[in-house]
Formats: sequence, C-alpha cells, structure tokens
Amino acid sequence: MKFETLAIHAGQEPDPNNGAVMTPVYLTSTYKQDGIGKPRQGYEYSRTLNPTRKALQDCLAELESGKWGLAFASGMAATDTVLRMLAQGDHVVAGNDVYGGTFRLFDKVLRRFGLDFTFADTTDPENLVEALTPQTRIVWLETPTNPLLAVSDIRAVAEVVKSHPNKPILVVDNTFATPYLQRPLELGADLVVHSMTKYLGGHSDVVGGAIVGKDKALGEQLAYLQNAIGGVQGPMDSFLVLRGIKTLPVRMDRHAENAEKIVAFLEKQKKVERLIYPFHESHPQVQIARRQMGNGGGMISFIMKDGREAAVKVAESTKLFTLAESLGGVESLIEVPAAMTHLSTQGSTLEVDPGLVRLSVGIENADDLLADLEQALR
Repeated sequence: MKFETLAIHAGQEPDPNNGAVMTPVYLTSTYKQDGIGKPRQGYEYSRTLNPTRKALQDCLAELESGKWGLAFASGMAATDTVLRMLAQGDHVVAGNDVYGGTFRLFDKVLRRFGLDFTFADTTDPENLVEALTPQTRIVWLETPTNPLLAVSDIRAVAEVVKSHPNKPILVVDNTFATPYLQRPLELGADLVVHSMTKYLGGHSDVVGGAIVGKDKALGEQLAYLQNAIGGVQGPMDSFLVLRGIKTLPVRMDRHAENAEKIVAFLEKQKKVERLIYPFHESHPQVQIARRQMGNGGGMISFIMKDGREAAVKVAESTKLFTLAESLGGVESLIEVPAAMTHLSTQGSTLEVDPGLVRLSVGIENADDLLADLEQALR
C-alpha cells in the first residue's frame, strides 16, 4: 500500500467484536488472565502493552519501513531509552546542531553517569571518521537539524558508521521530516526516533515519542527497557497520535506549500541577513535534501541583521504566528531558539545565534501568514 493509505489503515483493523472503525481507547491498567502465566493475547499490564498503544506502534513500524515500533510518553523519554542501552565509558557521536533538550540530556545528565559525547558536523561524513573511537557505540543524527536545518546524507553516514570496526548503532531523529518525507531505515539507519508531539500528532494536543527499527535483537532490548523504565505513552495519547497520523500526508504537503511562499517572501527582506530552508537554492545541502526528502517541510529559520533585539521584536510582534515553543502543529508558531528551546546550549559549542528566528509554518491560508510576517517585520 502507498503511504497515504498506510497512514489511515496500518495497524488499525476494525474491532472484531462490533466493527468499530476507529481504534478503541483501552483505559485499563490490568487484564484478566486465562491462567497463571497465560495472559490473554499477551496482555497482562498496560505498562508492558496496551491495545491502543500497540495499534500505534504497529502503524509507526509500517510507516517507517520497520519491523517494530515503540511509543513513549515523550520524545525525550524515547531518546533516554535508546541511551540506556549503553554502559559507563561508552562513547556517542552526535550532530553539532541537535535539539536543545537532546543536548541537555546528553551533556548535562548522562555525562554524569560516565557516558562520553562528541558533537561533530555530520553534514560532512569525513568529520565522523575523525570523531569515531573504539568506544563509540551510537551515532546520533538529526536531519534536518533543529534549529539550523542542516541536512546530512543518511546513506553516506551509514556507510561510514558500518565500516567502523565497532559497527555503532546509527540513530536518526526524523521528527522534522517525518516518515512521509524521509525514511532513514531504508537509507541504512538502525533506529529512527520521533517526537510525536510534533508533526505525527500534528494538533498541539498530545506529547509523545517513538523508536522504530528493523533488527529483532535491538527491538527486544528496547522493548525490555521500555517496560523496565516505564516511560510509556498512555492509551488516550496513543489514540490522539493515531488520529493525527491519518492526515499527515495532507498536512505535510500544505506545510511545505505555505513554507515555500514564505521563503520567497523572506528572501527579499533587507532586514533578514540569512534565510535557511532545506529546499532553497542557498542551502548548502540543498541537493542532498532534494534527493533524500519528499519536499522541504514546514520549518524555516532566518537570522535578523540587527541581532537579538530585532529577532525578539519580530517574534513578539506577530499576531497569527503564535509565540510558543514546539512545532509541527496545524497552527503557525514563532520563537527565538537562543532564548527558548535551545537555552540549554548557551555557553557551549552548540550555542545558537541570538538573532535566529524559527518558524513552524502551519496550514492556514498563506496570504494571512505573509501579511502577519510583513507587519511584524515592518
């Protein structure tokens, strides 16, 4: 089946008892068992498995061309669970423009438990060759990155990683692109992670995270950790993400359509020093983006010529773009990452330009969005 069909039907059969088309929300913590050690259909406790969450996990696996999927209470819970596979002294190579929350977890939390991290420019695979060590166990890739929208060639990175004697696990955060635009497992990645809070949910009404993969042993290890740690997604949140995924292809096309019109507007603005969009000709990895992604997506970043003061003024002057963290919802959002989502990188090598503005372009009428940006810049 094509992606648009899978988004609506994958993992979601009509209820065999009554024919309900929508997946039921199973609000239960425990299940009647048929005997000691005989859970009915494998269900015994909802931290371990819940039918609503299972439907979402099966859907995610199919959308990402994986064999299994796991759903978590947040994107950070999913990220943390992946890192729990490591032991003291293990080394991780991550991109030098990762999400601020990811950097905070890696640098401020997990370093204290004996893990070592190197942040490298993954847009050039040769940088990975230099960063990998005998202790490297994971390579963590964001593409496009948050918030600078840098694009890495997943296939090229996978070749470098797999040629290393350790065979590190290649993890790709696919939150910005979604499986509709980019499928890392098909390009050589071992694991895909998502903040389902963003485009997969799509309506700014749910928080969630996901891990998807193909390797059976990795799946069993991560499922064990999911149950042992317990940061699972609840049934109602799982239902909301399933509902959001049904319109993912339609929304992503509209996000990109609106974004392209805004990019055309911003590139003419004298107050804008630098425009960043994966499918724009000025983007340094535009050819990789066009080869690897279905369209440019709905995220735009730009740097104001007059720096932080101008960025703050623009972000606080919009009326339709909502000043808020997060992204990927149907409504348009605006933020200044250096003071908001990426404040944790302040003083580090990942520190964000204070004049950078990040837009999450929604699916409103493009003319209304353009008029709002015009008056804010003015």
